[in-house]
Amino acid sequence: MAATRFAAVVILALYALPAMAETDEPYPPLLQPLIVEQVSGAPIYYTIGSPGIPEQKNQGHTSNAGFVVTTDGVVVFDALGTPSLGWNLLEAIKRITSAPVRYNIVSHYHADHIYGLQAFKDHSASLVVAQQRATEYREDEETAGERAEQRLDQRRLALAPWVDGNTRVVPPDITFDSRMTLFLGSKRFVLIYAGPAHSASDSMMVVEPDGVLFAGDVVQNGRIPFMNADDVDTANWLRSLAEVETLAPKFIIPGHGRPSANAKDAIAFTRDYISFARAAMAKAAEDWIDFDTAYDRIDWSKYKDIPAFDVNNRANAYRIFLEMEKAQFKPDKQ
Repeated sequence: MAATRFAAVVILALYALPAMAETDEPYPPLLQPLIVEQVSGAPIYYTIGSPGIPEQKNQGHTSNAGFVVTTDGVVVFDALGTPSLGWNLLEAIKRITSAPVRYNIVSHYHADHIYGLQAFKDHSASLVVAQQRATEYREDEETAGERAEQRLDQRRLALAPWVDGNTRVVPPDITFDSRMTLFLGSKRFVLIYAGPAHSASDSMMVVEPDGVLFAGDVVQNGRIPFMNADDVDTANWLRSLAEVETLAPKFIIPGHGRPSANAKDAIAFTRDYISFARAAMAKAAEDWIDFDTAYDRIDWSKYKDIPAFDVNNRANAYRIFLEMEKAQFKPDKQ
């Protein structure tokens, strides 16, 4: 099917009530509308987050999410970064269909994708599905669990009132290992483990027969990705991107950035950025150049005007520098 079929979108706006208006919403109302777009010719919808970092001016809406409507129910992919955003996404679904939400598929357990799960868990009968390593997000109270609480405390300050003392992390109801297939209505949903890459539990979802791929944060089209975490694996991330390319999706919805009917270009942005940073940091480690000196010598001009560069790039480079340095001194296998 020609890619142009997927180029057009239908825009559906959910206009939030002003903060002072009376409302039946169970969470603080949004000050800006949540805009939902439709993949042309398919019952598949998505909302696009701001390309920046979560903050007051974007209400914490920095990630993408979407849903697929079938005759037997709705499958949602990711849930956005606050309960208020999750509620508005659920309301958007209700405006389009009376079918119930059956599943919430989670690409990975990072705050900007999961805090909206609370709205779905409290106001629908959906089951949360994630790759099994997502359970690590809260399992170990001395490490992952502590970091999860610290992130929640940080968001309560940065994103008040949308993240507050009542906001909680919703764990998965169902987990899978490498692949899982769901059938609903006439649709087939293939869940694919693509991690560890951006996170330990990175997952994607292929919707068939439409050929639409929800790629999660494995693909970030036109945004400098966040890489400064212990579970980031840039070498495996590149392998996962190669797998995405072999899937040859007709339309790709990344975890951040603009969806596209040109999947190769969307994939290329993330792949080229990671490859560039890895090559530069590998050379620095090989030449025994300290990080600060190496970073200042690198020509970042290709990326410096890309959203989130100022926030993420230096930390990304340092994380990759440590990865390359570790590889440099790794003993040869006998």
